[in-house]
Amino acid sequence: MKIYTRNDHTINRQDVGGKGYNLFQLQKKGHPVPNFVVIDQNELAQILPFDSLDATDFSTILNLIDQFEFPTSFYTTLSAVFPKGQSSLFAVRSSSVQEDGENFSFAGQFETHLYVSWDDLGKFVKEIWKSNFSNRVQVYSKSNGLVHKMGIGVVIQEMIDASVSGVAFGIDPTTNAPNSKLICSVFGVGEGLVSGELNADTFRIDQTEIIPEIVLKENQAKRGISGQIEYHGVPENQQNTPSLTDSEIKTICALLDQLTNEFNGPQDIEFALDENQLYLLQTRPITSVHSTQNQSGAEKNNRIIWDNSNIVESYPGITSPLTFSYIRTAYKNVYLQLASLMGASKKTLKENELVFSQMLGYLNGRVYYNLLSWYKVLALFPGYSLNAEFMENMMGVKERFTLEKTNKSSKITAGFRTLVMLTKIVINSFTIKRQSIEFRKEVDRSLAEIKQLNLSEMSAYAIKKRWIELDAELTPKWKAPLINDSFAMIYFGKLTKLIKKYKLSDQDNLQNDLLCGSKDIVSVEPIHRSIAIATEIGENPALKTLFLESSPEDIWTKLTHENQAILKKINRYIEEFGERCVGELKLETISYKQDPTLFISILKSFVKQGITTKSSTSNIDLELRVNAEKVVQEKLKNKPFKRYKFNNTLAKARYFVSNRENLRYERTKVFGVTREMFTAIGRQFEKNQVLFSHRDIFYLTNEEIFDFIDGTSVTKDLKGLVNFRKSETEKFAAMEIPNERITTFETVNYGNDFYASEKSTSTNFDLKGQGCCPGIVRAKVRVVKHPSEVESLDGDILVTSSTDPGWVTLFPSSSGIIVERGSLLSHSAIVSREMGIPCIVGVTGLLKTLKTGDWIEMNGSTGEIKRHDGQ
Repeated sequence: MKIYTRNDHTINRQDVGGKGYNLFQLQKKGHPVPNFVVIDQNELAQILPFDSLDATDFSTILNLIDQFEFPTSFYTTLSAVFPKGQSSLFAVRSSSVQEDGENFSFAGQFETHLYVSWDDLGKFVKEIWKSNFSNRVQVYSKSNGLVHKMGIGVVIQEMIDASVSGVAFGIDPTTNAPNSKLICSVFGVGEGLVSGELNADTFRIDQTEIIPEIVLKENQAKRGISGQIEYHGVPENQQNTPSLTDSEIKTICALLDQLTNEFNGPQDIEFALDENQLYLLQTRPITSVHSTQNQSGAEKNNRIIWDNSNIVESYPGITSPLTFSYIRTAYKNVYLQLASLMGASKKTLKENELVFSQMLGYLNGRVYYNLLSWYKVLALFPGYSLNAEFMENMMGVKERFTLEKTNKSSKITAGFRTLVMLTKIVINSFTIKRQSIEFRKEVDRSLAEIKQLNLSEMSAYAIKKRWIELDAELTPKWKAPLINDSFAMIYFGKLTKLIKKYKLSDQDNLQNDLLCGSKDIVSVEPIHRSIAIATEIGENPALKTLFLESSPEDIWTKLTHENQAILKKINRYIEEFGERCVGELKLETISYKQDPTLFISILKSFVKQGITTKSSTSNIDLELRVNAEKVVQEKLKNKPFKRYKFNNTLAKARYFVSNRENLRYERTKVFGVTREMFTAIGRQFEKNQVLFSHRDIFYLTNEEIFDFIDGTSVTKDLKGLVNFRKSETEKFAAMEIPNERITTFETVNYGNDFYASEKSTSTNFDLKGQGCCPGIVRAKVRVVKHPSEVESLDGDILVTSSTDPGWVTLFPSSSGIIVERGSLLSHSAIVSREMGIPCIVGVTGLLKTLKTGDWIEMNGSTGEIKRHDGQ
């Protein structure tokens, strides 16, 4: 059995794997590495006859590994390396050929076992071998386009019973800033840190400045009586003290610098401290830093900050190529129009055309804002700093992005542009209500013409031609929503600033309470109307029985034949709100208009839950509004000028925020018609055998579809292209959800890590977000990824990543709403206030911390979330 020790002078990475090879390099360079050996990764091939074995027959593979007996030479070699012999304790780790490389770390994919006794070494080496055939390794390899390697090396290392353990990065992976470092540490061994069970102290090093973030450390991972890892209490006088001293931090930083030079790039290390001796347990390149970037201080190119804390509400989960290609162009066109409306010259727009075309990104199948482009667009307008702050509040951006270079204009030019913009703002402020009314009429007129067409009888070319005409008609008319969005952003920001300036409240959510009770928001209308229909169904014994006992398909069939009265109301609802559904802005979504049984399922759920107009009616929103107004009037009762200024700002904020939601519904209707037109093209392609199914159209971009129709396509094999896209979509779906905020350099889709650890606001389980609707709720958590998963929350707290208008069907049965992403102006925030349901948004690390069944206490005012013991 081939085992490599420090006496072996020729070590091949292909034999010992990434982790083992790096350990030999560290040892060779004289670093303090605990004694170790590495079992050749080819040993597994000797045990498993892969030539005659089905490599996917995992049950047979695992059985053969279990039957293997270690030779006497295995233990003889270990006795020579480890002086304590059979009394030693070991760490047994994986060392795959692909592991700890420059591009893929495989972090957490394989097994690691600590405090392993001499007698159990064989058992745990087998566990490492078996982990190579685990489902998570298969998924990781497939997700990253890697060929799964059948062999795996095993590191057997002297166990360090550490007093402090941690990980350290030669460059801070959350910022990639030059001369930065990041160290995370805990008391005890590192298992508690790696598993996420324990909170860790964080030390950020900027140049030579140490910026500590010290957390409460109540427990530490140590060896228990059973020999396994157990969590023991940290002495009370140490729980709030730093786990590393400044001297130890400086020693680790010096080691990181040395490793950066020796390995030609910043390293990610694991370390342990035992009796003031620092041990280096492993090192690997930081895969989130592009390999072509010179880490000695040369400038990195194309730094982009991606953020989806707000746009994920409109485009949750995996978004189809067709949707992304459509919205990317739409964003470009409408924001070019906004810039023009705000006074940007044609020359300026021409010079920045590329910026407008890069406002959105598509990372692992998900839509992100390119903040670099958004800030560059804002920089075209006077008052950049103030506008940037207002935009961040509206979009839910949690961390300021600093635009390093902005075009500086002369004072005369800047003054003229400011005057032009202010003039246009004043004019638009007086005409926005009229513009909004005219916009709705124009949209309805244009869409009505399309609805008169019989798309099923039109050719793909005719549908494409008519869609281009529709797009050309509507794009120039998008003026009212753009202006209204700008005013909503500005006046909500001004309202928040005045509350702070006039010191009206110590609470963070007074502005939220003041915006409650706006009964003219269209987002709330569908829920009231659908509950009214469900109430009528529940009051009719025959209908109630039908909805309780039959499937949505059978209910729809029976209604179309027997109950014209309720069917008329359902059809009217679908005609008015049939596009208002989960994922309504994703073209691949099947709307209620396309499949009415989906709406029948909603009604069936309401009837089953007993949700009625009476049970769901609440005046909490009006109470919040009235109480908030009393606070303001009391504070400003002897200050008429301030009161007038504040009330004027409040009135405008209320109008623009409500109107923003209402105008966004016009967008939903446009997307609905676009969905129908592309689906009709898909049916034509299916009919002519261009595609297998009409639904395959959503795996193509609109350019690819139109090019195929026009004869400018570079490929005729759309079926093959769709199959590739489907495979890629499956890969994206199997991968972990990328972070909310991502920093990339150079080529975005190469050498950048979309999963670098997010900085959480969690301290010992407690979480913090933005309170949107007040109220303290103590209840169980229900984590829901899609509203179709459950019929009712039965009073549980809804916890999810993001919501869109389609989620409101679950709101009435929840006692509270917590959303990982979003802002004070996001849909969940606005609708929860109207329905009087306590709500918190923008909670970093929410889904990594809470799980279904957890009891918590949420405070919709402060945004605080704490563990609760239950009833």
